[in-house]
Amino acid sequence: MNVLIVDDNEAAADLLQELLTLQDHTARCTYTAQQAMDAAAAEHFDAALIDLTLPDFPGTEVARRLRASTAEGTPRLLVAISGFSAQDAAGESAKGLFDHHLQKPIDIDQLDRILAQPSR
Repeated sequence: MNVLIVDDNEAAADLLQELLTLQDHTARCTYTAQQAMDAAAAEHFDAALIDLTLPDFPGTEVARRLRASTAEGTPRLLVAISGFSAQDAAGESAKGLFDHHLQKPIDIDQLDRILAQPSR
């Protein structure tokens, strides 16, 4: 899969990119919401891993815009990543936007199972 990583913690994003590459995925890191939107407009992604807390606007808004997009190649598998549990992370604002929620530090085996699921 080609995965878009959206996380303002550059070290964490870069490490996740390396781990995904070792599992035969391709990945691109972005560190702001706007960089993520620009990348999604320019490149095909199968999935997006989106931190909920970003410096320019929330990850929930990134997910909302990706869900609303009809552009070819927009990622349809959206995974929230956060230091908080799914219940505490974004409450009602994230409801229905994400297919999965992973709490940091990310369990790479769980992420691999998510990415191995058939496309939506």
